[in-house]
Amino acid sequence: MARPRQVLLTREKIVEAASALVDAEGLDALSVRRLATELGVQGPSLYNHFPTKASIVDAVADAVIAQVDVSAFGDCDWPEALRRWAHSYRNVLSEHPNIVPVLARGPGRRPASLAMAEAVYGALVDAGWSYAQATHIGALMRYLVTGSSLGSFALGFDVDPDLYERYPHLRHAPRLAEHHEAVDEGAFELGLDLLITGLTARHEMRTR
Repeated sequence: MARPRQVLLTREKIVEAASALVDAEGLDALSVRRLATELGVQGPSLYNHFPTKASIVDAVADAVIAQVDVSAFGDCDWPEALRRWAHSYRNVLSEHPNIVPVLARGPGRRPASLAMAEAVYGALVDAGWSYAQATHIGALMRYLVTGSSLGSFALGFDVDPDLYERYPHLRHAPRLAEHHEAVDEGAFELGLDLLITGLTARHEMRTR
């Protein structure tokens, strides 16, 4: 009788399976036991590739960040590069919202996350921003992008019109859910435009 075929386990397969699980069911669903079951292996075999569950989560987070396009920082001036990066960053996070809380804590020791920070920070410093200002700008952009990816502002309002009888200025709130994509996209674009416009004006004042 032929022996059962052994599953060839790699870091890439583990991260791919963990990413799919987190995307589908959230971070709380991810455990070493559950992941091993999904991969058709025994739990201890995962530890040959990752020492802890936290290291698997880090790898999932970094695989997401690796999808963000930072090429504009080598091709465009810094305001346009920031804009293109922010759009790519938000689009990627919007496809993987369940991992955003991990990413919101910062890059830690994750290679792709550190490489992205290096690209952004380096471009800003090369453009004439001080080290402190470049740090602040990078932080501002991360707050804007991750904040807009954590959840929908518009979907946070109940659709019951009777609820707002005591809040006359919110009488249109029940309609927000119906138009949540336009509301959330418009808010992000407004924030991004105001941020970059303000930064550009300040940069021009500094270089006069």
